[in-house]
Amino acid sequence: MTKAYTRISELIASEPEAYVAAVDWETDAIVGRRDKYYSASQRAFVPYHTPLIFSRGQDQYLWDEQGRRYLDCLSQNLCVSVGYNNPAVTAAVRDQAERIQHCTTMFFHPVPAHFAEELAGKFPEGEEWVVHFTTSGSEAIDFALLLARSHTGNNDIVSLTNSYHGATFGAQSVTGIGNFRHDVSLLNGIVFTSNPDQYRGIHGEGVEPYLEDLDRAIRFATSGRLAGMFIEPVQGYGGIVPLPGEYLRGAFERVREAGGVCIVDEVQAGFGRTGQDYWSHTVHGVVPDIVVLAKGIGNGFPIGAVVAKRHIAEAMSRKFYFNTYGANPVSCAAGRAVLRVIDRCALIENARIVGGQMLDALHGLRERYDLIGDTRGVGLMMAVELVRDRTTREPATEETDRLFQLTRKHGLVASKSGADRNVLRICPPLCIQPEDVAFFESAMRASFEELYATL
Repeated sequence: MTKAYTRISELIASEPEAYVAAVDWETDAIVGRRDKYYSASQRAFVPYHTPLIFSRGQDQYLWDEQGRRYLDCLSQNLCVSVGYNNPAVTAAVRDQAERIQHCTTMFFHPVPAHFAEELAGKFPEGEEWVVHFTTSGSEAIDFALLLARSHTGNNDIVSLTNSYHGATFGAQSVTGIGNFRHDVSLLNGIVFTSNPDQYRGIHGEGVEPYLEDLDRAIRFATSGRLAGMFIEPVQGYGGIVPLPGEYLRGAFERVREAGGVCIVDEVQAGFGRTGQDYWSHTVHGVVPDIVVLAKGIGNGFPIGAVVAKRHIAEAMSRKFYFNTYGANPVSCAAGRAVLRVIDRCALIENARIVGGQMLDALHGLRERYDLIGDTRGVGLMMAVELVRDRTTREPATEETDRLFQLTRKHGLVASKSGADRNVLRICPPLCIQPEDVAFFESAMRASFEELYATL
């Protein structure tokens, strides 16, 4: 029998090595292929002056192609929640992949349904919560935007300055950072109000002036009737800016009075990262109408979700809307394992304890180095904001870039963020251990000392 008439599985089993694609780990070859075959949209997203190439990861550590180890303080943009090569996630994924690798949403499969039930169970009782799965946070934001407008029949959406909600057409329309907004006509009906940043906000400390800005935005920049408002309880790419709970409560009241729904973006801060609860909004005593999830939900596997009150989600029953890979059973199996690891390994408590120790170390650095204008954070979401003058708070953008490059040299992986790129964002996996804090502090101090030697 010829190969054409041989069952594919039998053919592959006869020579399995022929189907394993070779990987060239030579540094220049990796960089060259990326430069030659990646489009400009992907080539542009490179933070380090010299490309950083990862070969493997384990728990909170990464190794580059030269075998050098790093303490990961970024979690692949907060996607790796329970650690690299987590055995529970790996086992769940392997088991599911060996059964069926994909089942599109028009057919039924138990794993996504179980995961939806388990996610819904993480939200307050007294409401009937339902789940729509996507493949990313940006997709989930787009769906939440459509859902809010469909449910309310209103068009106007309010978002906060300095917010980040994603890079797709709809998500960047509600993003309040110019670096992420392309120079094209984005969605209409989006208005922005000032974010209550207690360090750099236009009104300084306090809440009432920011709520008054929201009142003015609704009165003068909208029809007076809202579809909804997007809020990150901890602004992520904006520079790890925790919002005051009083603001969330006041904003929710105003949005609902204007007929809108309250949409909380937990893409970066969710799944226990703040060390307080599963979600960063719950400590503020608010119950949203729609919650957007992604990143840490799958520990790096592509999945996002929109969790909404059932009566709101029913607005979508009149039209088809689906994400082909949204309820992929392999990604959902990974997500189910993530929930179990967070719960059984007490990772929310770990985020609180280790995050507190790391933040204490950062506060100590602020006392030592006057380039640091602010150190802030909650749980394992932390930031160091650099300024050239603590009184004027002029952003130290160039110095931040130099510090960022040095942290890599001293064995850390972090990121630059903030509207002025003057914030070092520190968000390690939830499994980081207390014994890592000493190395983290030492590496940060060495980076600052080397930076100061060049100023």
